[in-house]
Amino acid sequence: MRPLTDDETKVLFEKLSKYIGRNIVHLIDRPDEPYCFRLQKDRVYYISEDIMRKATPIGRQNLIALGVCFGKFTKTGKFRLHITALPYLGQYATYKVWVKPNGEMPFLYGNHVVKAHIGRVTEDMPEHQGVVIYNMADVPLGFGVSARSTVDMRKVDPTGIAVFHQADNGEYLREEDTLF
Repeated sequence: MRPLTDDETKVLFEKLSKYIGRNIVHLIDRPDEPYCFRLQKDRVYYISEDIMRKATPIGRQNLIALGVCFGKFTKTGKFRLHITALPYLGQYATYKVWVKPNGEMPFLYGNHVVKAHIGRVTEDMPEHQGVVIYNMADVPLGFGVSARSTVDMRKVDPTGIAVFHQADNGEYLREEDTLF
């Protein structure tokens, strides 16, 4: 497990800023204890520095995972967020979309969110911005990218796509073999 390079940190923070904006500071400078990002086999883990120090004697071959997996770097150097980062994205999200009960299951099966399934949307959401999807009881279901701005979303027909799907809680079941 090694620290991220400057380029890897830049790519990670650019991806996270699409979803949580300037709240990235809250991930690193926590009041309870300091946390950091570490890389293990192309996967980025969010871990407390205390636990990281205790895990240093463990060899790389013996270490499977440590902390919360935020995502992985692809072979081309891009970063892909995993669903395991949802609790932190949901906590610090700048743009949110709430889906009605009839829209929860289609989203959890991997489909995009259509306008007919939207219950509420945060104001002034721009187009192609990272959003966190909630149900009406404020439980985070997943995340995606807005297909339209808030103003344009009101004008589109009910079957028009409002949010492009990226990850949802159903991935824990669908991709359990490749998730970790």
